[in-house]
Amino acid sequence: MRGIALPVALGLVPLASAALYDTIIETKYGYVKGYPAFNSTNTGNMTNWKDITVWKGIPFAATTGGENRWKSPQPASAWNSTLDARDWGPVCPSATTGNNDFTIDEDCLNLNIWSPANSVDAKLPVVMWSYPAESTAADPLFDGGGMADKGIVFVNYNYRTGPFGWLAHPELSEEFKKVTGSNSSGNWGMLDQFAALKWIKANIADFGGDPNHITVQGQSAGSAATQHILYSPLTKGLIVGAIIESGVRDPHDPLCTSLAEAYGTLDTALEDGVTYLSNINVSSIAEARILTTEELLNGATGTTKEDTIMFEATLDYYAMPDTYLNILKKGLAHDVPVITGNNKDENGATYGLELTLEEYYEDLNETYSGVWADRFLELYPANESTAAGAYNSMFTDRSKVGLELLLGPRPPGQTSGAYHESEINYVLNNLYATTDLPWKAEDYEIAKKMNDYWANFIKTGNPNGADTTVAWPAVSSKKQVQHVGDGWGQIPIAWSKKVTLFKEWFATLVAY
Repeated sequence: MRGIALPVALGLVPLASAALYDTIIETKYGYVKGYPAFNSTNTGNMTNWKDITVWKGIPFAATTGGENRWKSPQPASAWNSTLDARDWGPVCPSATTGNNDFTIDEDCLNLNIWSPANSVDAKLPVVMWSYPAESTAADPLFDGGGMADKGIVFVNYNYRTGPFGWLAHPELSEEFKKVTGSNSSGNWGMLDQFAALKWIKANIADFGGDPNHITVQGQSAGSAATQHILYSPLTKGLIVGAIIESGVRDPHDPLCTSLAEAYGTLDTALEDGVTYLSNINVSSIAEARILTTEELLNGATGTTKEDTIMFEATLDYYAMPDTYLNILKKGLAHDVPVITGNNKDENGATYGLELTLEEYYEDLNETYSGVWADRFLELYPANESTAAGAYNSMFTDRSKVGLELLLGPRPPGQTSGAYHESEINYVLNNLYATTDLPWKAEDYEIAKKMNDYWANFIKTGNPNGADTTVAWPAVSSKKQVQHVGDGWGQIPIAWSKKVTLFKEWFATLVAY
């Protein structure tokens, strides 16, 4: 028995038909009580909001503080009484930009579940959302009710970032080798992401989800998390699909070294770890484990940009099995359907950009240099009035090479166009959660169309369905991408000469 019906005003609600907030859920860790995700107001364009239950702050691993700092996530402890899952759990240090509404604590490995199931035996498809940098699972932007409205169990979670999530050090590598056999360290945040997925696999059936039908999804740094889940041997057999928003580029593209999917070699990470301990005035990991979170955060920032340590994923050949290029060449990624794409006005392209012709030439020569700058200028010519347009066109085309999707929704009340993160409200169909934007009827229409694609993909591995009016064909060549948001359907990546030029330039660069 995995659920116990609770008495309500009209009597006992049968377990088979009650929303799960009328049920105490029994998990192997203990009992859990959820709550209605919505009342009768502010539900956007949803139709099944009355059935959606939300559970917040469920631990999926033990605290990461004290002796657990810079270790693989440890198993969560069982609880004796019923866990009241009404409120968000603590968020991880450095995961948020100082929002005072959140409790910041190293005991932060918790997750949140939105389920429309009326029975613990519903076996609904599941999606796991990974958030972008400097954020948290409690951010309203990542509210899962809109996806749950489509008959999907939505889960988001917290994971370690900054020095807490990515510190490598020779002492830590020695510790890690004793446990795993891998003489490496640094990917604690990545291991948190894997642990959340494994918890979902082991427990989501108690919340009406199908543990054998999990899709992973994320944006920016969360897209990197999704990509690593897709690539890692530690997650083999756990997922049926992946949605990677604003993160996957051609492995030859130099932007790979600075954007969401950036990673460093183990040697560099170890050197940075030694420098970091020096910055915080300790000589051993044992000493570092007794410092405060504030002291650890302060040690990551230097007096100059060059002194600041950029904590990021580490190519450890354990959690991350190889370079991105070699993973693709060797076929190491899990063989599941994937959606990947970028927004129009991000990663170089900027809506409403003001740029002089001189600035355009300077950037062109700095980015491409020599004969390449001349070749790019030939295909992206400009004068004083068209410099910004040529610049944006060049970066948009650069992003589209190697992608399958171009996202173009432009939220109202702002001047940044289809900016970084602008697609999230639409694809999650949760416009109700971001009330500071003046949403219009057309935004709700766009959200429904985009969410239909995403929900179909999560359910079947195919974005097309009876509710989609514009077909989204599988990629059979690299000549076209799917355009959604402010336009619908297949569009060319770019003029064939421009595509060829980018590919030729990429081929001369070091692969990532």
